[in-house]
Formats: sequence, C-alpha cells, structure tokens
Amino acid sequence: MGNLMLYSGIVTKIRAMQSKLLTQKDFEDIASCKSVLEAIEYLKGRPGYAEYLGEMDDSLYHRGSVEKVLYQSLFDDYSRIFRFAGIRQKKFLRLYWKRYEVDLINYCLRIVFNHYAAPFDLEYKKRFFDRYSDISIDRLITSANINELVDNLRGTEYYGALSRIRDSEEATLFDYDLALDLYYFSVMWRKERKLLTGQEKEMFLKDFGTKIDLLNLQWVYRAKKYYHMLAPDIYALTIPYHYRIRVDEFKALVDTPTVEEFEHKVAKTYYAKRYEIADSGTIERRYKDILKHLYVTDRRRDPYSIATINAYLFLKEDEIDKLTTALECIRYGLSRGDTLGYLGGVVK
Repeated sequence: MGNLMLYSGIVTKIRAMQSKLLTQKDFEDIASCKSVLEAIEYLKGRPGYAEYLGEMDDSLYHRGSVEKVLYQSLFDDYSRIFRFAGIRQKKFLRLYWKRYEVDLINYCLRIVFNHYAAPFDLEYKKRFFDRYSDISIDRLITSANINELVDNLRGTEYYGALSRIRDSEEATLFDYDLALDLYYFSVMWRKERKLLTGQEKEMFLKDFGTKIDLLNLQWVYRAKKYYHMLAPDIYALTIPYHYRIRVDEFKALVDTPTVEEFEHKVAKTYYAKRYEIADSGTIERRYKDILKHLYVTDRRRDPYSIATINAYLFLKEDEIDKLTTALECIRYGLSRGDTLGYLGGVVK
C-alpha cells in the first residue's frame, strides 16, 4: 500500500503521457512519407508533437531544428514527471538527469574541437539546465576553445575528470569523450547509487548494471570490427565494472582474435541466453531491445515504482532516436522498406 500511495499520482500522469507515444502503425506511416515536410505534417497530427511542431516555420525543417523540437518534448515530459514526483522519486530523477548533462558536454566538446561557424545554439535546453543542473549554459556558450570549455565547467562534478585530460596537453576529442564516459559510469556505479535505498536501489543496480555490461559488449565489438584494436587498447575503452558478465568471461571476450569468435562467445553469455539476441540485428539494436525488454518487464511487474519512470523515459528517448533516423532516411530518398530496416523494428 505504501508504494501505491507514493506512486499513484505519478503513475497516472505517466500513463496519460504514454498514450501519446507513437505506435507501430505511426512509424510505418512515417516511413511511407515521400518528403520531410510530409512526415512533419504527419507528426503535427500526433498528440505528442502537435504543440511543438504546430508553429514551426517551414524554412526550419532541417535536421538540426527538428531535432531540437523533438528533444524539447522530451525535456518537457521530464519536467512534468519531476513536478509530480515525491522526495524519493526526485532523487532518482536527479541521477537520471546526469545522462543529459553528459550529452550536453559531449556536444560542446565537438563544437570547440571542430570550430563550427555557428556554434552554441543551446537556448532550447537552457531553462531545463537552469532548473535541474549545476552546469551553466550561459557560461558554456562563451567557450572558444577546449581550455575555456573546461574552465567553464569549474564548480561542477565534471571539472576534475576533464581538467586532468586537459593537463596532458595532447588530448584528442576521443580522449575527452572517453574520460567523460568513464567518469559518469564509475561515479554512478560506485557513489551515486548510495543515494537510493530499498527497492529503488535494487532496481537501479539491475538496470544500470545491465547497461554497463551491454555498453562494454558494444564497445568491444566496435573496437574489433571497425578499428581492429588489440586487447590492451580495448580494455582502456571499457567501463571497469561488471554485473552479469564475469571478469574471466569478459577477458575471454576481449581476447578473442576475430569478430566471429567474439560473436560466438557472446552467444554463450547470460544476455544471449536470457534474451535470445543471437540473430536479432545489429549489436546496437540488440542493446536497445534488451534494455527495452528489461524496463518494460520491470514496469509490468511493479508499476508503482521507479520502473514506470525509467521505462517511460527510455521509450521516449528511443522514439526520438527513431524519428531522427526516419527523417534522415526520408531526406535521402530511401524506400519505406529500407527506412523501416534502419529503424530496426518499431515500438508501441
């Protein structure tokens, strides 16, 4: 009864928001569109995006502007959930927000490294970061180079990890990305989980531990397939924590000499046996499919818990990723079948 009382309001709110997510038929209809304009007109008729796209000028229908509008809907959904949340739920949501902070810093790193002509268009994120984060977008947008960017993160938890990389003087964008990711996952796994207790902590450990395992598998696969990296270099890329994959099992995966042997060993892991992922598309899609299965199953088993929040935010983020991919496919004139193929399956 305690959890029912704590979560009844927020669960009711999320169920209403869930009803606005796109269906399988919506994605099939979008994949059939002949132009980006036609796809956006279709989305204007969907309740989850009508208010965001309804007043958008036709001249702004390029990838960057549309993505901003889509993410505006995600951050608004986060804010709605936060307003309905109690103290325990807000602790979890504040942990969850860190992933958006890492995404923001990664974006800013690319801006300063690549010297883009029109750099920091982050106004659409500003009101959310002003409310939920210690990171100041007003400061970040003044960064002309990596030194200024790192200095503008002073006072946040990310400054230490990035300033150490900067002090090495010859760091690349890849080095900064890796340092940021390793910091995020290490801190979340070792420290931030301690802010949660009881059921929330147990669910966080399972969900975040699974995510670490799957990301490690994905990174090892990509390092072998696309970059032909040797085992010592691969270890430097991975998160030094394991959940369902034993240390010796992970070592055997990293040490495999070929991609084929790696996939053969992956097929013997807990995740392959539990989720039957052997022949289910790209490893990136397998990663998302397993997380989706995990979050939705958690929500079904215990709806009056953080599982409902976790599942909704994951599904919304996945929906936006798929919409971005679909619009890009349409932009390049791909067929309906090819577009659905790139989506790797659709979610209801």
